[in-house]
Amino acid sequence: ITETRAHIDRSFGKSYVPDQPRLYTTKVRNAQEAHEAIRPTDLSRDPASLKSFLNKDEINLYSLIWKRTLASQMVSASYDQVSIDVAPPSKEVVLRATGTTLVFDGFLKVYEESTEKDDAPSSEEAIGEKPASLLPPLQEKDPLSLETVTPTQHFTQPPPRYTEASLIKQLEDLGIGRPSTYASILHVIRERNYVRLEKKQFIPEERGRIVTAFLENYFSKYVEYTFTADLEDNLDKISEGKLFGKNLLKEFWTPLKEATEETKELRVSDVLTLLNEKLKHHLFPPLPNQEGESQQCPLCNLGKLSLKLGKFGAFIGCSEYPTCRFTRPIGTLEEKEDSFQAGEGETGDYPKILGSDPLTQGDVTLRKGPYGFYIQLDLPDASKEKSKKPKRVALPKNASPETFTFEDAQSLLCLPRDIGDHPETKEMISAGIGRFGPYLKHQGAFTSLKKEDDVLTIGLNRAVTLLAEAALKPKKERPPLRKKKK
Repeated sequence: ITETRAHIDRSFGKSYVPDQPRLYTTKVRNAQEAHEAIRPTDLSRDPASLKSFLNKDEINLYSLIWKRTLASQMVSASYDQVSIDVAPPSKEVVLRATGTTLVFDGFLKVYEESTEKDDAPSSEEAIGEKPASLLPPLQEKDPLSLETVTPTQHFTQPPPRYTEASLIKQLEDLGIGRPSTYASILHVIRERNYVRLEKKQFIPEERGRIVTAFLENYFSKYVEYTFTADLEDNLDKISEGKLFGKNLLKEFWTPLKEATEETKELRVSDVLTLLNEKLKHHLFPPLPNQEGESQQCPLCNLGKLSLKLGKFGAFIGCSEYPTCRFTRPIGTLEEKEDSFQAGEGETGDYPKILGSDPLTQGDVTLRKGPYGFYIQLDLPDASKEKSKKPKRVALPKNASPETFTFEDAQSLLCLPRDIGDHPETKEMISAGIGRFGPYLKHQGAFTSLKKEDDVLTIGLNRAVTLLAEAALKPKKERPPLRKKKK
């Protein structure tokens, strides 16, 4: 600090050196400082003297560190609050501008943070060091020339949504998390589709709203800001030896277990009713070209949409099921757009009958399941048996459900198909489509087809080549099984 103050005095004069060294302390609750500030080892080595030794990116980074180090020990900039009335000689119209004028530049002599268009206010604006409306210095009765007139209208805007930076700042202010956990928190809420990042802002998804509503109603204590912050305080006390860890665990576990036991007694229908009521404005917004109540089913126009729970998770369904099979996924914006791309809701158009199988007389249908679209050969009514399941084949990833024909379905239903005997083992190679995509099967082992290979047309030579390439790949060794303790 002494060296920095001396360098400022030599380079800019005593008026830029504050009376006392400027000391900075964190305002963040429970802050854990990782290291001291990154700074130059010798301030006499200014960026200009190092240009011949560093590349462009390195010199830019060094300049940023060098300038901010100096600015941190310089006098603050000072401004005058000013109101300017501008009027023609006739004074028919008087325009007023309110802002500030720069009186003393202070630290701005060295470092002035730039702003990007369409971004949130700069960090300097946020901490109050640089006013947003900076006016030029003017004297009374100075003549002004009119260049352009731009009429604008301002409306009251809601608070801006969180960005990654502003969310971390809010977590710091609330005492939630640590610098080492902030990146993990942001990753988890995006990975689980609780939010999506759009134009650098977090937009809540339906899935995130449902989880939040459930926790706020049944585990309210554990999602309060103060609970997490107080827990962080107690963890600090444990590390300092001021609190016994097992006591904290007991205080945490006992009420949590009681709350969990209470939720076990709840009926699923009660939880769904509560979530429907809490989130109806988010789950059932008016759909394009739809008249009437927002919860009215857009497919049958009779049933009422509500949150339902199925084998593969929550979804929006019609109360007229099974007469009406309209469903809508709970998920990301892309999933919701997909479900309405057909106008009436994609899942409402399926299953779709493509034709009748000439051998079994069963319907060949196109269906949509939890893992995507697939073809099913339905059993005729006379031959339906509980033990016999209909044949199903998944659609290839490059196939479009909208343009899929009966002939395409018949080709898929022939899978798995025999390609030919392997020239070395003399055993059959077959091709098919499984849960994880198209594959080759030989000697009981499966090999995935590549993107450019077609499961319906792949020949013997290509199949042998793929099997040989797969055999050359090193196999992962399985860890040894642990012996059970007696």
